[in-house]
Amino acid sequence: MSELEVRELRYFIAVAEELNFSRAAQRLAIAQPPLSKAIAQMESRLGVRLLERTTRQVRLTTAGQVLLDQARIAVDAVHAAARRTRRAGRPTPRLVVAVKPGGDAGLLREILTAYRETDPHLPPPEVAVGGSGEPIAMLRDGRADVALLRSPFDGQGLDSQTLVVEPRLAVLPAAHRLAARPRLQLTDLWGEPIPRWKGAVPSATAYYTGHDAPPTDGPAGTTPAGTPEGPLVASVEQLLEVVALGQAVAFLARSTTKRHQRPDIAYRPVTGLSPSTVMVAWPKTSRSTAVAAFVRAAHHVATHHPTT
Repeated sequence: MSELEVRELRYFIAVAEELNFSRAAQRLAIAQPPLSKAIAQMESRLGVRLLERTTRQVRLTTAGQVLLDQARIAVDAVHAAARRTRRAGRPTPRLVVAVKPGGDAGLLREILTAYRETDPHLPPPEVAVGGSGEPIAMLRDGRADVALLRSPFDGQGLDSQTLVVEPRLAVLPAAHRLAARPRLQLTDLWGEPIPRWKGAVPSATAYYTGHDAPPTDGPAGTTPAGTPEGPLVASVEQLLEVVALGQAVAFLARSTTKRHQRPDIAYRPVTGLSPSTVMVAWPKTSRSTAVAAFVRAAHHVATHHPTT
């Protein structure tokens, strides 16, 4: 059996995501018959059915879902390899570090200083700041070599190391009925609308709504009520505006709240709320001495950094 080609994987991803051959062909800017033929040839070579087709719908088989997951990784890896190769071939290569605002728990400047002091011959660092979901996307597609990320995130294909674990606080309008309390129970906030983060993986929903850990403050068997969906946000600044306007409550890491003090916002500790974890992440396939030096510097700084 011959190996699958990147072109074929791109074709399959389009069909699997659209679940419609016509839309997939339009997305790929090709005619539908060659696309259908390519998928049929893939199934023949693999010896498995990837798609169940009827006159009314197209759906993935179990094998098709596996191929979709793996194809995305493979195609991303090819594109990332090309980008990293081009960057490595530049006259002045750099180590690109991806991070979102507030995503470093205040460690990044110290890490960059420690990295520079490691070896003067290492590529100079360049920080790429992105919005919610962008740092991990940059890491996957080759625009970045290493990233500082807050969990949870999709770690498939990545290695990572924990740097900081810090508490999260409830973010409330200053006039909220609970803002007068010095400490809250997680159950106090059940039923409040919670903002949705743009680009967040589906598995992170429980974390952002505070439902990822069993309650420690309610009777045995207590489960959270349905959480109303709040507005979609892409930054801490947007989240704070939504909360200040009384449209939602939220949860943020303590280091982030320290950077965003406002008279119309109240931050309160919450019993039973899971913490925020800052991690340094890099591709499993990386053999870069610069990446290794950055990870060592990050670990050293985090180990000696005061508790956030």
